[in-house]
Amino acid sequence: MSERKNESLIHGASRVLANSPADPSAANNHFRSKLSFETDPSDVYHDITNKISGVIVVDARTPEAYARGHVPGAISMPHRGIDSSTTASLPRDQVFVTYCDGVFCNASTKAAAKLTALGYKVKEMLDGMEGWRKEGYPIEETFMKMIIPAPK
Repeated sequence: MSERKNESLIHGASRVLANSPADPSAANNHFRSKLSFETDPSDVYHDITNKISGVIVVDARTPEAYARGHVPGAISMPHRGIDSSTTASLPRDQVFVTYCDGVFCNASTKAAAKLTALGYKVKEMLDGMEGWRKEGYPIEETFMKMIIPAPK
């Protein structure tokens, strides 16, 4: 069997190999870039429990969702209320980590887009509260630590 036919049999049945993988250097750049945009519940939990400074965790959901349970220490910042006037007092030397309910919620992405448009450094927490709960991390249920009023 010719080398070409053999390669076709090997790669022709594979959907994974239908497109060649990137060379390691390009792949490394891609994955490092991806990590500059997102983080996961494990990393957020680590920073919270070790009292690492430089990170502010932002719950981008509604005030009601925040009150039902949120990441300990997170501030309530509903994405619909984010603008230059509501964020004027926020520190610019911190990294904001936004989250929402999980994979079927885009409030954290909307909050991240608004905050970055205003010049803030932001990462998005993958899997949101769903991922946080799956990991078994503590959930805080408090009255409110809301800094941006919900729109009417």
